[in-house]
Amino acid sequence: MANWKTCKECGAPLGSDDIAINQKLISRNVQEFFCIDCLANYYRTTSEAIRQRIEYYRKSGECTLFR
Repeated sequence: MANWKTCKECGAPLGSDDIAINQKLISRNVQEFFCIDCLANYYRTTSEAIRQRIEYYRKSGECTLFR
């Protein structure tokens, strides 16, 4: 069963950007989600880098996950 409400790592509440970036970077079929901070740790990058990527996808207008 999919957990769309809380981070699978730390239990933080998830927003639409958290869910969308997980689907973009991991898989559209992902059933458990990381918050942005835990996703950054998973990819060994910074939270700011993940947020910049979200803004990039949003501004491009081509990714339906960020409209």
